Amino acid sequence: MQLKNSEDRYGLVTQLLHWAIVVLIIVQYVLAEKADDLPLGSAKIATLAQHKSFGMTILFLVLARLVWRWMNPVPKIPVTMPRWQRVGAHASHIGLYALLLTTPLLGWTMSSARNFPVSWFGLFTLPNLVIPNRPLYQFLHEAHEVAAKLIFVLAVLHAAAALKHHFVDKDNVLRRMLPLKLKADR
Repeated sequence: MQLKNSEDRYGLVTQLLHWAIVVLIIVQYVLAEKADDLPLGSAKIATLAQHKSFGMTILFLVLARLVWRWMNPVPKIPVTMPRWQRVGAHASHIGLYALLLTTPLLGWTMSSARNFPVSWFGLFTLPNLVIPNRPLYQFLHEAHEVAAKLIFVLAVLHAAAALKHHFVDKDNVLRRMLPLKLKADR
């Protein structure tokens, strides 16, 4: 498999970054739900520490993906796709990238505002972004939750659109991001 994107297919690097981020987003939702259900104590703190570490991992992977995307243009959108779908695809990608950058930054800043350390799997601790401030923490907590919910909504729309392209339109939009080259359905 090729490392770089071609005109009709995403390369291995893009696919690995895409699917790693997808898996980590799912992990984040599981960890957040688990932490919400735990009473205050060491188990909750450990779960939140994992959540923060995976959040920072997503931030770094998204930054890497954006650099890779800048250096390695994406495959062309099928010419058969209506303009409104091209605009929607472009807007949803911008929205996902913005949220995947903003949400971990909101979480990191939120932790800083409460003076809770953000470490990366215990290997190193990231600096606080702001001084402790309880009202700022509460605002950022809400903003972080809203951003996470928006990621969920956009990710579901993104996946639904890819499945529509595969099963209804029978084009290569989904296949070009899959690790294996599947034959066309036609």
